Amino acid sequence: MSGVSLILRAKYSLTMSQVSKHPARPSTPPKTPQAPPASQSRGSSKAYALMASGTMVSRVLGFIRTALLAVAIGSSTTMADIFEKANVIPTIIFMLLAGGIFNVVLVPQLIKASKASDRGSSYTSKLVTLTIVVMGLATVLLTFLAGPLIKTLTLDWTEPMIAMGTTFAYWCLPQIFFYGVYAVIGQVLNAHNRFTAYMWSPVANNLVQICTIGTFIILFGSYNGVDQLNNWTNEQTLLLAGGATLGIVVQALALFWPLRKVGLNLRPDFSWRGMGLRHVGKLAIWTLASMMVGNIASLINSKFVSATASARLALPGGGASVPGEQALNTSQLITVLPHSIFALTLATMLFNEFTKAFHEKRRDDIAPLLSRGLRTTAVPIVFASVAFIVLAGPLGRLFAGSSPTSMEQGAAIGQLLLLTTLGLPFKSVHFFMIRVFFAEEDTKTPMLIQSIIAGFCVVLAFAAVQLLPATEIARAVALIYGVSNVLSAVIAHFLVVRRYGDYGAKEVADTYIRIGVMATVSGLVGAGVLWLLGGYHWGFAWSSIGAAVISIAVVGAVMAVVYVVLLRMIRSEELDNFLGPIARKIPQLRR
Repeated sequence: MSGVSLILRAKYSLTMSQVSKHPARPSTPPKTPQAPPASQSRGSSKAYALMASGTMVSRVLGFIRTALLAVAIGSSTTMADIFEKANVIPTIIFMLLAGGIFNVVLVPQLIKASKASDRGSSYTSKLVTLTIVVMGLATVLLTFLAGPLIKTLTLDWTEPMIAMGTTFAYWCLPQIFFYGVYAVIGQVLNAHNRFTAYMWSPVANNLVQICTIGTFIILFGSYNGVDQLNNWTNEQTLLLAGGATLGIVVQALALFWPLRKVGLNLRPDFSWRGMGLRHVGKLAIWTLASMMVGNIASLINSKFVSATASARLALPGGGASVPGEQALNTSQLITVLPHSIFALTLATMLFNEFTKAFHEKRRDDIAPLLSRGLRTTAVPIVFASVAFIVLAGPLGRLFAGSSPTSMEQGAAIGQLLLLTTLGLPFKSVHFFMIRVFFAEEDTKTPMLIQSIIAGFCVVLAFAAVQLLPATEIARAVALIYGVSNVLSAVIAHFLVVRRYGDYGAKEVADTYIRIGVMATVSGLVGAGVLWLLGGYHWGFAWSSIGAAVISIAVVGAVMAVVYVVLLRMIRSEELDNFLGPIARKIPQLRR
């Protein structure tokens, strides 16, 4: 699994897995299953719709924010890579220090505490106080070490670049504290079945950042190819880096209003002994170790990619065609979208069925459930993979700004998108398979897979640094991430078969081949339409951000129609399974 993908999921949005990763399970199965009341069912559907819509809105705004940032400072530019480094470090450090603890250790403790007579008020007060103290001290220390952090996490940067990165880091590192506050308050709300605010607060973050970046463009203009590093001002730093941190502050503070409505009457409480965190932490040690391995590997790989920023300085025109850390993260932001919307949603739904099957000792049901999930998710994921390949150019142009070199910058992002897309179907296959291990409460096996993949990526990235010029490192790492997704799926396959038996791998492979052929045909039709729009010869599709949006919409719609018609012609069972919930509400889709 790509470490960059992990970062981007945390930074730009939240997913349904945060809500259902640790579902509460009864100690004994109910004797008589009862259907929930209709009002309760409608309430649950409404809550899930609100959460899903919050995630989607946040992702759309995240795309707008990234596109505006490219207009302001470019994408394949030295300043873009410097800012990306300083702005991503807080996310990785937070996840390294506490991300796993909040999601793995605290959720079951908070749910348990919420059943107490005080509804968890005492325990939650201790926990929030502990979080504020620990994260506050860690943030102060790490902000004080901003300079050494930038030097440690970059490769071959010049002194002016390190100085600029350190300045950005001073403004961005306080995000660590507010990530911690956001995480703990969000989990408190989740424990009391208040999920919506946790999903919608990132929308506020993105809106704040869109406004600050928009103000930046109005006051200082868009990137026009000039040397930004030698002409940068304190006011620009305040708007760009300060706005990024302000967004995280607003995201955290937005949760305190719904927290008040829970009525816990929280207060400072420093009596931390006997909270039981050590015991729960021991149970979650493998998951915590997995997150540490993944995030450390992310820091190392991003250090290798950072060498591109200094190498670009020696190239004519600023090296606009050379992708760096900002371009790599943008390509990951694009490719993770269909995985998060479709694979993660389907896996979340099946996770509860996996868990119930294990709880009721129905291990024979695991293989059919896994097979169904893998075959159903092939419908959207394979299509998305082909669509990314066809539309790599316009998608890259979408996030390349408006400078004279925007076409070259867009092509650089498109190249990375092609390389990472090759492993997208395998990424989703791997994700489905490790859900089975988590459902059986086996966190050790996923950790071992994560460690193998993380080590594999770091070793290959180090070899790329030794063998390739710095200008090719981002492309090499993008390819490594794509290959690592294939490897992780293969490893997970053998471990699943070894433990649970054959899940119908041949049938799954046959499904992917059949669907892949139909997706390829639709891709060829889409490529023809894109060619007419100038997508392969610097024509209309490359002329502006608006033209790229129109081209993506037109080609994507044509491809989708051809794809669905072809799957209908071959009577694809997987298409019916995928469209089933929608078709029940829109009868015309059944035809």
